[in-house]
Amino acid sequence: MTEQVQSAFTLEKFEDGIAILTMDVPGESMNTLKAEFGDQISKMLDDIESDSDIKGVVLASGKKSSFVAGADITMLAACKTAEEAEALSKGGQQVFDRMENFRVPFVAAIHGPCLGGGLELALACHYRVCTDSPKTQLGVPEVQLGLLPGSGGTQRLPALIGIQQAMKMMLTGAPARPKQAKKYGIVDDVVPESVLLDVARQFALKGKPNRKPPVLKGANKFLEGTTLGRQILFKQARKQTISKTKGNYPAPEHILDILEASGGKATKRGYELEAKFFGKLVMTPESEQLRNIFFATTEMKKETGVDGVAPAKLDKVGVLGGGLMGGGIAFVTASKAGLPVRIKDVRAEGIANAMKYSYDLLNKKVKRKFMRKSEMQKQMAMLTGSLNYEGFKDTDIIVEAVFEDVGLKQQMVNDVETHCKASTIFASNTSSIPIRQIAEKAARPEQVIGLHYFSPVDKMPLAEVIAHEKTSDETISTTVDFAKKQGKTPIVVKDGAGFYVNRILAPYMNEAANVLLAGEPIEHIDSALVKFGFPVGPMKLLDEVGIDVGAKISPILVADLGDRFKAPDAFDKLLADDRKGKKNGRGLYNYSGKKPGREVDSSVYSLLGIEISKRMSAEQIAERCVLLMLNEAALCLDEGVIRNPRDGDIGTIFGIGFPPFLGGPFRYMDSLGIGHVVARLEHYQGQFGDKFAPAEILKTMAKEGKSFY
Repeated sequence: MTEQVQSAFTLEKFEDGIAILTMDVPGESMNTLKAEFGDQISKMLDDIESDSDIKGVVLASGKKSSFVAGADITMLAACKTAEEAEALSKGGQQVFDRMENFRVPFVAAIHGPCLGGGLELALACHYRVCTDSPKTQLGVPEVQLGLLPGSGGTQRLPALIGIQQAMKMMLTGAPARPKQAKKYGIVDDVVPESVLLDVARQFALKGKPNRKPPVLKGANKFLEGTTLGRQILFKQARKQTISKTKGNYPAPEHILDILEASGGKATKRGYELEAKFFGKLVMTPESEQLRNIFFATTEMKKETGVDGVAPAKLDKVGVLGGGLMGGGIAFVTASKAGLPVRIKDVRAEGIANAMKYSYDLLNKKVKRKFMRKSEMQKQMAMLTGSLNYEGFKDTDIIVEAVFEDVGLKQQMVNDVETHCKASTIFASNTSSIPIRQIAEKAARPEQVIGLHYFSPVDKMPLAEVIAHEKTSDETISTTVDFAKKQGKTPIVVKDGAGFYVNRILAPYMNEAANVLLAGEPIEHIDSALVKFGFPVGPMKLLDEVGIDVGAKISPILVADLGDRFKAPDAFDKLLADDRKGKKNGRGLYNYSGKKPGREVDSSVYSLLGIEISKRMSAEQIAERCVLLMLNEAALCLDEGVIRNPRDGDIGTIFGIGFPPFLGGPFRYMDSLGIGHVVARLEHYQGQFGDKFAPAEILKTMAKEGKSFY
């Protein structure tokens, strides 16, 4: 057995003629593909080619828990032109093309993430074997960075598994789990980790396979196998894509262009288009902003709540309140953080509902074969309930998720201080009440903190960690660490009504209401902001959150921050008419009939005394609402509510769905130019008064020609 050492690649040859090529990028926890590896791989391939004793090669990872997590994205930022980025793509294509056409078979032995360029590398091999580990996932997530697979993925994947399945994976970026990957035909076998290399070696000894195109049945035979069928397929795909992206994201359309041009086969034209569009997309502002988000979240994962202050160890968690929020918090605590949860509610039904929340989500995973029933039972066993504080003595952190009522929350603090140990942290999931008020009567105010989740808790990635002036550093670090374990991206914000996300959302929502009262149709307002890039319009959002909830938050914001947060009086009429939104089936939208929640309830107009007619363009509506959000974000930065523009951008994207392709409020203001933002605010100030008065920080920055980044 001989060994040759390279910086990222090692080749070991065995007596049976199988060589194991191991990739292990020095000094990094995961393997990523870098441009400079091209020469290293080429040198390895030369060595293998010149050695006639080698009958097959197994490509494996030297990392314990990952195969290849993708290409190193930092190299894209160095590209100054589309041609430079196109050259990177062509370089990857050439190396993988050489592997695919090699005289001996290559087998990818996959354990852990095999994503992006990692999957493209595996697709260039002749066989793929993966482990049955939950860590193993195979996918092409490039679209999430505003890109497309650039090293042959757009050609090899559809040729292997069919156009529709490949299209779905490329357009959503969603990975396949081991069993799915086998079902789709991405991998040839799924095996336990202990035998991965042995099975891969057996495949390598088989010689190169004679692969046939994927077998198409029924309608798929027509849709993928005929020219007319493909025309129908791509026409529908384009229609659906535009309805989802609103034309704001160029990558999905280019993916479709390439797939249509190559028709499910790997063609010379397809490879050329792949490289060309990859180069073009790298230079788009949309991809730049999506990559900025990726770098920001990666950076945030490495940070602690307070520098140099270690988090305390958590062994048990308590949740007060069994509503939707309490149920969601209990679920992410048990399933993601792996911590036992004790739920308290005043009613037995409340506890049952919180348990059902977890049961329904886990059961769905079992039905889809993502999880074993035994694993589900194990996770459900971590949830227990109580109508009093029995079983709460040994909890390390209590998350309170009861009604927005200061008196009630203060009572909860008192209860926890009475019934739990002296070190227990009290974290309130309030959406708007200042934490200092909740901690006002606390015996241990240093252990009171805000931990604000967004609904639905199992899906929304953000958590705001809110420290009041007496919260200790250890409490902050422990709470940030806890939120991360739950799978959240936490941002630390300063105490104050609405904190950060709801504070900047309120003026935006109020202005949308003012636009409605001026006579613009509800669906026109909503579609204007969906076209701008929000996942849902402000009127629909009000129905989703609850008109009654919005009405409760408004006075809290006005009391703490002043009259610019005053909601329009007309909304009292909605509540007087018992319109709470989706929850009671009466809101701005109609929740009965065949399309519940899809059509506006036109009786709202007469109730509010409005005569509707479209006078404003979609762009004017979006600008007027969004400018108030941008201005409030700048005020929050100036007042130290958020620590930096990065946290402000991530908070808004992850918390309320600010358009990711615009990079968040601060990146968006930079791209518009601060001077332009100030000029537009002043324009509206002249029309609608001082709620549009530009923040001082913006006026100063405009004068000095500064930007946030």
